Amino acid sequence: MKLPKIIAAALITFGLSFPVMAQQSAPQGDQVDQLAQMVGLDEQQQKEVRSILDEMQGKIEELQMEAQQLQQSLRAEVKPGYDEDAIREQAEELGDVTGEISALSTLMQAQIDDVFTEEQRETLNQRMEQMRQMQQQQQQQQRNGGMQ
Repeated sequence: MKLPKIIAAALITFGLSFPVMAQQSAPQGDQVDQLAQMVGLDEQQQKEVRSILDEMQGKIEELQMEAQQLQQSLRAEVKPGYDEDAIREQAEELGDVTGEISALSTLMQAQIDDVFTEEQRETLNQRMEQMRQMQQQQQQQQRNGGMQ
């Protein structure tokens, strides 16, 4: 698994989820504390991660609200006598907004990754592999349990 995907999965798994991925999450301090415990971030690193989150999450949340409004506008266009130009214009704008959300989310992941040491990245990689294996085992148990 590539490192940005691993970081994203770790952040999601430990409550450090981006607003794009989960609207309800633990307070930021708890999120950073969980990540700090998982990979051994020092105080300076925790401060840097908090700063990145403060800066990026607000921008992402604003864009999410804009995307939701555009989606509602698009749904409102589904009617007799629809305006194809309006639909295409709003769809293009929605594409631009969701693209920006993806870019900011990826930038946030990259900036957080940049805070980690190589050893911390390796620790994160190992923890994510362990979690992936546990999830696979749980899914297998659920499938086997449903067959009885």
